[in-house]
Amino acid sequence: MKKARYSEEQIVRILREADRCPVAEVAKRHGISEQSIYGWRKRYGEFGVDELRRFKGIEAENVRLRKLLVERDLEIEVMKEINRRKW
Repeated sequence: MKKARYSEEQIVRILREADRCPVAEVAKRHGISEQSIYGWRKRYGEFGVDELRRFKGIEAENVRLRKLLVERDLEIEVMKEINRRKW
């Protein structure tokens, strides 16, 4: 997978700059297309830099908790299987 040229924090800063200046000017200054800015705005438009960091932290915690839940469910299934067998 291709590595992103800009981090998410940089994208949010570029979007805030695009809010103050014309999009074409900001795109030319950063060497990106106007469509990239509009796509980013659709994806990250409502976030500030601090909010984005907090959101990413929450997403990482959510992934960790989902893994724990899957492991717990697997353990429960194994225990049920053991209890079904007659020794």
